[in-house]
Amino acid sequence: MSTPSLAALPIRRLTHRDLLACADLSEDRGWPREEHKWGLLLAAGTGYGIDDPEGGLVTACVVTEYGPQYRPELGSIGMVLVAERHARQGVGRRLMHHVVSEMGAAPLTLYATPNGRPLYEELGFKVIGHSEMVRGHFTAGGPSPTVATRAATAEDLATLVRLDEEVFGVDRTHVLTRLPAFADQVRVAEENGKITGYAAAWPNMDTHVVGPLIARDTETAKALVASLAAHTDRPLRTDVDVRHEELLAWLKERGLASVMLNAMMAYGIPDLPGDWTRRFAPVTVAAG
Repeated sequence: MSTPSLAALPIRRLTHRDLLACADLSEDRGWPREEHKWGLLLAAGTGYGIDDPEGGLVTACVVTEYGPQYRPELGSIGMVLVAERHARQGVGRRLMHHVVSEMGAAPLTLYATPNGRPLYEELGFKVIGHSEMVRGHFTAGGPSPTVATRAATAEDLATLVRLDEEVFGVDRTHVLTRLPAFADQVRVAEENGKITGYAAAWPNMDTHVVGPLIARDTETAKALVASLAAHTDRPLRTDVDVRHEELLAWLKERGLASVMLNAMMAYGIPDLPGDWTRRFAPVTVAAG
């Protein structure tokens, strides 16, 4: 029997049963396997992919929807991957067209590498900003943060959901309620009994990724990062909106180095909703 052409292979929804195939696809393209992150994305979002008749996946991506169920107010696209043996044959473009169509009128966002950006621009996505990935062992030093922090408790969850929606601009309860199981640490900043920010550190290969990072101001963001770093021996990694120049400079002074710059892109909206001044880092660039 002849092998069907890529254009004839159906696009289907992915489930948690596809986690290892997704991790294999990441590895095929030289990315880390990131099985823990794939698990969150496939649980909290909707995966799309094409099966390879010879085994594995031809291509995959995940869309994390935010807002009311069945009426998303925002969709974040991430982990857009095409197997090396099928690259440059239009399959990634076909998958993205499908996702944009499936999301209907809902605005879309994504973080694009330099390699992926031309395809997204062709589809109508516009660059609205940039984020910088930094990574390294955090070294304490300088004045101690004056903002008080503590480990989050179950009783804090409702407050965190309200604060997060105010800052992020749309409801993402279904992601935040998964944070306690997904992350090794969730910490809050507090002043006079009021929570003014929160952050999580979740395991990814040999690092702890700091995200989300929501804070009233830069000093609060610094205190949260420092408190997370104090409770891990792993290198930290995070993706910070480049407009937060002071935080990025401080992280580099503390031992983290720049890894790469990603373009923040949007489709159907001129900018991200919410308050960027308090939104320092996403949960992961794959989920916004």
